[in-house]
Amino acid sequence: MVCENCQKKVGTVATQDIWKSGSRNTVESGGRKLNENKLLSGKSTRYSPYTTKFSKCKVCKGTIHQPGSSYCQGCAYKLGICTMCGVKVLQTKNYRQSAV
Repeated sequence: MVCENCQKKVGTVATQDIWKSGSRNTVESGGRKLNENKLLSGKSTRYSPYTTKFSKCKVCKGTIHQPGSSYCQGCAYKLGICTMCGVKVLQTKNYRQSAV
């Protein structure tokens, strides 16, 4: 779960989405440039498996594999917060949630 402000910080995939009306990484939506080399353009938002430093979740202290995030996906879902900044995205008072 990512808030609207952090949506711009999330990395994009090298290939285009098939479903184009809601995608962020097509040429028509303005998310990609024509003939853009993804290996050269987005080094900060790309996942690197060779780094030895992965950030830890602030709640459960588990490892996070998304660059720039502070909370893991499971804790963000349970608490209804943004994974990057921790802003409340969803009101979870009346929900019966499980992390399974």
